[in-house]
Amino acid sequence: MWRPFRFVLLALLIVVIFVEEWGWRPLAALAAAIARWPPLAVLERWVRNAPPRVALALFLVPAVLLVPVKLGALWLIKDGQATLGIAVIVAAKVIGTAFVGRLFVLVEAQLMTFPWFVRCAGYWRATRDRAMAALRQSVLWRSARAARRVARRWLQRLRALKD
Repeated sequence: MWRPFRFVLLALLIVVIFVEEWGWRPLAALAAAIARWPPLAVLERWVRNAPPRVALALFLVPAVLLVPVKLGALWLIKDGQATLGIAVIVAAKVIGTAFVGRLFVLVEAQLMTFPWFVRCAGYWRATRDRAMAALRQSVLWRSARAARRVARRWLQRLRALKD
């Protein structure tokens, strides 16, 4: 019984890591570019200088605010509008990831003043690193990397023929 459950948990963890590794950073960078707009820059300065407890609240608020959106998306799916519901979930995930990623960059120093947060962050990073190591050793990962190398070489040859 434990083996299938462990497989499902590992698959979910890999999805979360995928979003963090390949979504979090670029989306947070996009949010940083948007934050150059002067009114948002003022707000970011305030957030960056917020006391630790305020920073923690600001970091947790997006997760709480997205719960009703995701519940609404599930309601749409239940109501027969699966495509719209899935689109809402994906949009919420992308926007939420960008927002939370940027917030984390702004308030990381304050969050690291909480010993429990330091432990959680350390546990998350260690778990992420172990999962990524296992993923990189998988046949699927190695095959995908080999296919990517072949595709790149093919594109390079194609470009060379055009020139």
